[in-house]
Amino acid sequence: MTDIAEELLNILQNLEHEEFRIFKWFLKQDNILEGFPGIPAAQFKVRGNRQETVDMMTQQYGGPGALEVTLKVLEKINRNDLVQHLQNSSSRGKDPNTHYVGAEAEEFNIQEELVQQFAVDVTSDPDTAHPDLLSADGKQTEGGNLKQANLMVAQQFAVDVTLDPDTAHPKLILSDDGKQVHHGDRKKKLPDNPERFNQTVSILGKQGFIKGTFYFEVQVKGKTAWTLGVAKESIKRKGSITVHPEDGFWTMWLRKGDEYDALDSPSVRISPKSPPEKIGVFVDYEEGLVSFYDVDTADLLYSFTGCSFTEKLYPYFSPSLNDKGKNSAPLIISPVNLRD
Repeated sequence: MTDIAEELLNILQNLEHEEFRIFKWFLKQDNILEGFPGIPAAQFKVRGNRQETVDMMTQQYGGPGALEVTLKVLEKINRNDLVQHLQNSSSRGKDPNTHYVGAEAEEFNIQEELVQQFAVDVTSDPDTAHPDLLSADGKQTEGGNLKQANLMVAQQFAVDVTLDPDTAHPKLILSDDGKQVHHGDRKKKLPDNPERFNQTVSILGKQGFIKGTFYFEVQVKGKTAWTLGVAKESIKRKGSITVHPEDGFWTMWLRKGDEYDALDSPSVRISPKSPPEKIGVFVDYEEGLVSFYDVDTADLLYSFTGCSFTEKLYPYFSPSLNDKGKNSAPLIISPVNLRD
């Protein structure tokens, strides 16, 4: 392994799981790396590890090119500490008494120029930075900017979701555009087709997904109870149901106005900083990942990881009972506004 490849592998090993996922996402994008073509997604294995990623970068771009791409992506995800590490590594590797010739000199000079090019001042302007992203000394906090980048990546995979009336419980009331649903007191006379929930006040999205990555957002403002997530096609729809992964559901809910839980096995209590008004749901089918975000704060609320999907997944919604008007606000599938 060349010195460049070893250094890049060391850098990638310093990335957290979510950071590495974002790093790989950038590598797949055309034009997002300013002149470097993206690596075809087909080249990435389902769970491509860090060594394989370094190999793909060096094969696609060569050693110096892979270094430049890595620096560009690190800058985008605000891992300026790792950019600094590359600077220091380059400085340590340069002996003023050593003279390089030919191709060796050319490659070393390219590396040195790249590292200098990506030297950054990590001090933020407190007049322009979001206050949640600043520490007392005016530095941008890694976690704050990472969560922004994480949600931004998820939002790139936004899909148009509408509600499927053929799956709706008879007491659910849908808007004409199929974007809103709330619970009503009167049970409508509807055919009890196999797709319809007949006891749990639930509904699925029309759009199903058998591969790839998708994301949607739902407004939950004003509600005291709801359940959101995704469900596999073969879920139970008749009678009482439970909504855990072993039942084919990957969901989170709100109960009693302030109790948030991820319905994992077992369930996990979630404590958001403030009541979310809009929830983002992100799914990476091949990666086996389902994540929930507070859209306004960009906080990752919970992730189901290591899931094994083998059939079509559908967005899942339950506005819960209206509770004598206390929970009458609708769930609203909202257009995704990409963050700046």
